[in-house]
Amino acid sequence: MANTWWELQILCEPDLEDSIFWRLEDFGCRGTASENKGNSSLVRAYLSTIQTQLLDLAALSLWLRQDALCVGLSSPLLQWQLIDEEDWATSWKQYWHPQKIGDRFLINPAWLPLPETTERLVIRLDPGVAFGTGNHATTQLCLESLEMRLSGVPQSFVSTSGKQEHLIIADIGCGSGILSIGALLLGAEKVYAVDTDPLAVQSTISNGVLNDISPERLLPALGSVDIVTKLVEKPVDGIVCNILAHVIIELVPEMSAIAKPDTWAIFSGILLEQSKAVADALEENGWVVATLWKRKEWCCLNVRRS
Repeated sequence: MANTWWELQILCEPDLEDSIFWRLEDFGCRGTASENKGNSSLVRAYLSTIQTQLLDLAALSLWLRQDALCVGLSSPLLQWQLIDEEDWATSWKQYWHPQKIGDRFLINPAWLPLPETTERLVIRLDPGVAFGTGNHATTQLCLESLEMRLSGVPQSFVSTSGKQEHLIIADIGCGSGILSIGALLLGAEKVYAVDTDPLAVQSTISNGVLNDISPERLLPALGSVDIVTKLVEKPVDGIVCNILAHVIIELVPEMSAIAKPDTWAIFSGILLEQSKAVADALEENGWVVATLWKRKEWCCLNVRRS
């Protein structure tokens, strides 16, 4: 069983896609993709048989049904089968296609040729086993927020004190590195990208190379905000953080410590019903929520220092 994987196929209503992606990522799935099947969506995901037993899949099926019930949609149909190791690495990729996000970005799978002509900023991506393909609503909201925040911003600027400054950003929970690379393409000078998963750090490094990002501009490291604190020479200009609501709440004091009076931040991975708790934690630590963007049951908070 060590060289086999579970391939999950979930037939669902399209409005359930985002919550299913979130549930699968939280469950430990390695690679997810979806395609249209008439009026339904077919989501595929992959799990190692080393970590997942049949009872686990039965529990997942129950959670998916409960999630659908909570939002008043029909229960998804979950099926699974075993596939070989070599098939897992390529199976899900055939269902993942180039995707436009916002007004500026095009996510292009690394194994597909680049478009001959495009005015968009192309992010070449091979997420491997890391979160962040651009499929999930939270990733899209963060990229669109970065676009709004950074479009037209030069890599260097004159601060209020009259000094020449460079735009420095921290990406907390960088996953595949998609947000870090997006920020750099939009004009950031440097991004400190951290994640507690070593596979995510490696994925960010690899995707930086894929996009010809110099190692002086993209600095991935294993860890969390505490590592950024050690790496940065001074407070950062911006923070992006697409993780889970309860983790954001725990990290707000540490993130506040690496901010300066005019630092901005983008927080996502937050369900709508969790937004008040996150906003309260931010306000208690000197942040103001400027806008809340939502997509289906997910939201993204664009905030600034008070």
